[in-house]
Amino acid sequence: EQKFINENRVYVTWETFNKNLGKFKSRADLVEALDNNFPGEKHRRITNWASQLWPFAHEMKVGDLVLVPLRLRPGIQFGEITSDYKFSAKAEDPYYHWHEVTWIGDPVPRANFAQDLLYSFGAFMTICRIQRNNAEARLAAMRKNDWKPETLAAQTISAAADAEIGEENSNTDLEALAGDKIAQLITARFKGHGLARLVDAILKAQGYTTSVSPEGPDGGVDILAGGGQLGFGSPRLCVEVKSGDTPSDRPAVDKLLGAVTKFGAQEGLFVSWAGFKSTVQKELAQSYFRVRLWSQKELMEALFANYDRLDEDIKAELPLKRIWTVAVQGEA
Repeated sequence: EQKFINENRVYVTWETFNKNLGKFKSRADLVEALDNNFPGEKHRRITNWASQLWPFAHEMKVGDLVLVPLRLRPGIQFGEITSDYKFSAKAEDPYYHWHEVTWIGDPVPRANFAQDLLYSFGAFMTICRIQRNNAEARLAAMRKNDWKPETLAAQTISAAADAEIGEENSNTDLEALAGDKIAQLITARFKGHGLARLVDAILKAQGYTTSVSPEGPDGGVDILAGGGQLGFGSPRLCVEVKSGDTPSDRPAVDKLLGAVTKFGAQEGLFVSWAGFKSTVQKELAQSYFRVRLWSQKELMEALFANYDRLDEDIKAELPLKRIWTVAVQGEA
């Protein structure tokens, strides 16, 4: 995904398939070429691939909105297509096929979208058009409103439509949807300064002794944490927690770095539920050994890793159950 963002492109990434998709006159021709390129693959999988490759070259057009559900940081990255389909047989495998795009701002938090849209975003199909439940008009309205969460009126759809699993999301990513449900519960039960309580509980489960600042102005630090029973050991952390829906910027992180010096700590931890501006990670390379950044993704990974050791009160507010399911390797 970082290649997509850095190069302002969306690619088709079917390895070894370096045929110009624009030259095929019909889907049947494309299916035949895929059969020849991937001998031994099941016909159902080949037709599934064709149903994604064909619209990428023949239907996606300049001005269309595209979205990329991000894995490395929480959120949905939106962009607008700015070129027709392009192909280069000499490109690095598998980046032979692409559209140029202009990315629209920073990633939008997943929590801003209604559950029915997240169902569609969670489709296993790499390339699909999101149409159910008036999705295109609703996303256009959100774009005009600077991607703020939808109003309840805008989300109004029938319960049957919300529960229905349509063609575009018949292979929904259950892991992503479970993460969305957990994130929504955290947002509801740990609002504002409450998120600092959750981070504090995770740090305690990791073996730190902590002190949490009272709600209100905190001088750039929500939690002080140190190793050992009294907190005098190493490492010594200053922790800042932001629970809002706006990505944190560089000045906010710099303020935490100042607090690390002020409090005589060794490192800082900045937790931002909405993530960080796209430039923050690049700009902080020189501070790698002084600060760590947790977005929603890292916070939830730490939560899952330490959940069994959390205080019972926290687990009562955030009741989770571990389940196992088959890992899908590809279409049948």
